[in-house]
Amino acid sequence: MSTRPIRQINGCAYCLDMHWKDLRAAGENEQRLYSLDAWRECPYYSARERAAVAWAEAVTLVADGHVPDAVYDEVRAHFGEKELADLTLAVAAINAWNRLSIAARLYPGTYEPARVTA
Repeated sequence: MSTRPIRQINGCAYCLDMHWKDLRAAGENEQRLYSLDAWRECPYYSARERAAVAWAEAVTLVADGHVPDAVYDEVRAHFGEKELADLTLAVAAINAWNRLSIAARLYPGTYEPARVTA
């Protein structure tokens, strides 16, 4: 969930649709999903989740300036070196996938999450 704001920032409707469906299929709480746009004001997210979302936003918007030291300090308080490297790689990959999806004009609403059978 921490990388969802990337899709909003980049305007990837297909990606938003796909990942909301995947999160819902995985059992994510609806209240947390619907409140993610206002994550700073909502109490539904842990300090670790907040740090990850702030990091994802800052790395996505890096063209606006450097990642703020306060954001880096907060994410380092919650993530080890490898975890932060993995998170940063995920942010970079999602930014790339967003751009590919937008360029390919993928149509939102067509994605269906994988169904788990018992």
